[in-house]
Amino acid sequence: MSTATKPRLTTSAMIASIASEGQRTKPAPFGHALVELARSRPEIVGMTADLAKYTDLHIFAKEYPDRFYQMGMAEQLLMGAAAGMAHEGMMPFATTYAVFASRRAYDFIHQTIAEEDLNVKIVCALPGLTSGYGPSHQATEDLALLRAMPNMTVIDPCDAHEIEQAVPAMAAHKGPVYMRLLRGQVPLVLDEYDYRFELGKAKLIRDGADVLIVSSGIMTMRALEVAKALEADKVAAAVLHVPTIKPLDTETILREAGRTGRMVVVAENHSVVGGLGEAVAGLLLRSGVTPVFRHIGLPDEFLAAGALPTLHDRYGISTTVMTDRIKSWL
Repeated sequence: MSTATKPRLTTSAMIASIASEGQRTKPAPFGHALVELARSRPEIVGMTADLAKYTDLHIFAKEYPDRFYQMGMAEQLLMGAAAGMAHEGMMPFATTYAVFASRRAYDFIHQTIAEEDLNVKIVCALPGLTSGYGPSHQATEDLALLRAMPNMTVIDPCDAHEIEQAVPAMAAHKGPVYMRLLRGQVPLVLDEYDYRFELGKAKLIRDGADVLIVSSGIMTMRALEVAKALEADKVAAAVLHVPTIKPLDTETILREAGRTGRMVVVAENHSVVGGLGEAVAGLLLRSGVTPVFRHIGLPDEFLAAGALPTLHDRYGISTTVMTDRIKSWL
């Protein structure tokens, strides 16, 4: 029996990058992509609620100080002011933490942005379980809340490569958009698969005959790792990446889930209530497509604080736990 133990985790693991050890990363892809886009789009302004540094908007602020608005610790004011800017022909990119946009400022987004169908782009860090600081910072129900809002487009990108492509796609779309944000040193994964982001489109990243993993956000990273791990047991796993939660790419999901002989597993960094899993399950049932269906997501409870690797194991969204669960279902 091995006596090797895992290294002791420090408090820095509560805010650690979600990159695996040795994984390639790219710094602040959102901030750099927005700066590049703003060179040809003078109507773009950056706005935040005291979180420029922690949403990578400080890069935009340094490049375009006259187009940057620091609204202070007042998320409702941030969203109301962004609506006013949009009414005047600007295209605000408003950043904060996902918990603050989806919970604290929900009614302001609903009434001043979504109901008016305004061209405001809401970009929010710390989605799902990407912070170890407990329920005050863990946006485990943001997708359920925002996908229920009329006129709102909802995006959950996987990595730095996709974020860079999603920013101009958001700007090209007329109307409100909510995007989950990975900030800081963000992993690079999808560039290895010749991937191209298209708003509203799901993409089959890899094929496999035994199980189809339908995923979004960081769970697509994990799904690809799981698929490689399953190869050792002669299990062929396909990965369908669904970066646009709303509108859902129903055609692609139905086509891939309707292929005979393989289990469908939805994996999401979100509560099992109201997110991608229930959206896909509802679509399949309404369409008469009935594969063996399983769901990996965060439990319907307030999650603990702690080191992210420990929490990801505890709540079932780590590569190791996902691999074991899928093997047990086959």
